[in-house]
Amino acid sequence: MPYLGGEEAQRELRRALSNPHVQADPARYRGAVLRVIRLMAQGADVSGLFPEMVKAGAVPDVVQKKLVSFYVRAQAPRQPQLALLAVNSLRKDCAHPSPAVRGLALRTMCDLRMPGIQEYLQQPLVCGLRDKASYVRRAAVLGCAKMVKLQGDCEVDGALVNELYSLLRDQDPIVVVNCLRALEEILKKEGGVVINKPIAHHLLNRMPDLDQWGQSEVLTFLLRYKPRSEDELFDILNLLDGYLKSSSPSVVMAATKLFLVLAREYPDVQADVLVRVKGPLLSACTSESRELCFTALCHVRQILRSLPGHFSSHYKKFFCSYSEPHYIKCQKMEVLCELVNDENVQQVLEELKSYCTDVSVELAQGAIFAIANIARTYTEQCVEILTELLGLQQEHITSAVVRAFRDLAWLCPQCTDAVCQALPGCEDTIQDSEGKQALVWLLGTHGEKIPNAPYVLEDFVENVKSETFPAVKMELLTALLRLFLARPAECQDMLGRLLHYCIEEEQDMAVRDRALFYYRLLQAGVEEVKRVLCSPKSDPSLGLLGDQSKEPVNAWALEFNTLATVYGKERWALATAQQPAEPSYSCSPCADSRNRDTESLVSEENKEILEVHPDTPVSEGNKELLKAHPDAGSLSLIPDVALSAEQFEKTWLSLDTSCQLSLPWCGPVHADTIQTALHVVHIQTIAMSKAGAQPWKAYLSAQDDSGCLFLTELLLQAADSELQVSVKQNEAKPEALQSFISAFRTVLEAVAGLQS
Repeated sequence: MPYLGGEEAQRELRRALSNPHVQADPARYRGAVLRVIRLMAQGADVSGLFPEMVKAGAVPDVVQKKLVSFYVRAQAPRQPQLALLAVNSLRKDCAHPSPAVRGLALRTMCDLRMPGIQEYLQQPLVCGLRDKASYVRRAAVLGCAKMVKLQGDCEVDGALVNELYSLLRDQDPIVVVNCLRALEEILKKEGGVVINKPIAHHLLNRMPDLDQWGQSEVLTFLLRYKPRSEDELFDILNLLDGYLKSSSPSVVMAATKLFLVLAREYPDVQADVLVRVKGPLLSACTSESRELCFTALCHVRQILRSLPGHFSSHYKKFFCSYSEPHYIKCQKMEVLCELVNDENVQQVLEELKSYCTDVSVELAQGAIFAIANIARTYTEQCVEILTELLGLQQEHITSAVVRAFRDLAWLCPQCTDAVCQALPGCEDTIQDSEGKQALVWLLGTHGEKIPNAPYVLEDFVENVKSETFPAVKMELLTALLRLFLARPAECQDMLGRLLHYCIEEEQDMAVRDRALFYYRLLQAGVEEVKRVLCSPKSDPSLGLLGDQSKEPVNAWALEFNTLATVYGKERWALATAQQPAEPSYSCSPCADSRNRDTESLVSEENKEILEVHPDTPVSEGNKELLKAHPDAGSLSLIPDVALSAEQFEKTWLSLDTSCQLSLPWCGPVHADTIQTALHVVHIQTIAMSKAGAQPWKAYLSAQDDSGCLFLTELLLQAADSELQVSVKQNEAKPEALQSFISAFRTVLEAVAGLQS
């Protein structure tokens, strides 16, 4: 029998695939193809069978075509020259009567990672976008994004973008969602797909037709749309109301985030939404899916930052189950700490106490620290439980309790006496560095309240030569010097011995330097030592400081339903900062001619949805273009400058023109596009003529961070003429004016492809 994957096996398969008798028998032919796929899945190099496998794809059997497609996509990078044979066969399949074959051919062609494949893809993809079968259109839409990605830094075809925008009206809901994802990928450098009013309303009306994945995607894209009036805002919220009750957690979370973002100026609406989403979040927290449970717990903690005690009545939902992994138990204990109140404190503490004896050391210590966190509010009950845990004489439990006592003595001075009474006897059990440091700190800081404190520290001094942790030695130096100030007769001798050892024999330089510093400090006098080491202590009568102020919902609304909630804002910012920066977008000098070529492709029907130029969509991504401009970086405009039309007119008439310039303009004016683009860079629209008006005018205002006001007038006498721009300033600042003009010109170039 030939070796599996060896040359003998490949020769046998080549003979089988080339045998006319095998080709005449569909079952035997498919069996030979399956053997090739099996070898490939096991890691064998079967690229030498490429011609035979391509020929095997030219059969009516759809199953065999799928097997060959899988082989071709995997082996094309190894055989780029022979892959052209597959391209010809796939282009023929794109005209096959069966939609399944046409869609499969498109998917296969778009997955061929080989040089020069783009020129073979464009025509089949355009035909696929207009195919009668929805399956083919789905594959063609995603194929467009793959083709553009293969092109690299080449300019995006405006006709292709226009075709994808028009498919937002497609009857198939999956095609609509695929178009959004494809446009987002294609226009990534420009900021992604544009969501204006017609598109937003169209997507909202199509929401019932979408599946759960599509609804979640559309809700995410709708975050980019800002309603123009209060009535429109509440109409949108009413349409979205039902999705807060969806059976899909992803839809519920996406709808909740959209509510929070749209209702940023209505805190009562935000609070009501968070109340309504309580049920779905609690269900997710008890889900069998560990990933879903952990994500839901992270969002619960985020909500509690603004609504403390929001889930207090359901605190039992956050009790840990024995089968849950460690990371979920830790999240639940964190939530329990924030849900404690006078009614449930006893039940929560009893539950946490049971976790302290868990076989998992990490979980047991986490439960102890959770009890210590609650002790900042309910001191007596928690200190009593922690003291009981010391009686177990377990090393990891004792260490965690002592570290908790150290934090309590620092944060809650009123519990210092109870902590000091519980400490004697702990030194025999603690073995780890953190526990020893906490115990030594307590003995040094509050040694005057602990009768045997000098004798415990003396044991540490006698064993200092065998101590392996330098941090413990440094803490011992500080603690013994502090205790010497309170009880000098008992500590003088051991302090001298410790300083002598650390200065003369210690190998760790940090410990030696600390000992030298304290030795020289003692030479300066006891009063100087007290001034340096003995800082003022908190007054026990003050108790714990009040709770921190509630964080507004708007502070984290944009992070809701993102990985920033799971990883944490700081960690997520660090992770995203390490990603490679996207190349900045710049307008091509030939953009104007390209716009004239593609303008006729936009039908009047499509303009109802688009209301944007097909090749220059305006979105948040244009900020990158403005930042990349060499002159615009020194200007910082303030968003949402409150300037009424009457104030604008009065100020405009009282100022002289600071600058006038003419910019070439081709084609009609797209008012919504210009207004959206200017709003991105914080230039507000005061008044604007309707599209098609002759002459067309617009009045704009902006203000920088220094208070300088820029008033602008745009005048277009007729189509395909020059756009007249007049700018006035309330303060004479030539550099600021130059930066503003540069930024303004950059925005208009991004919108209309103007030549500077």
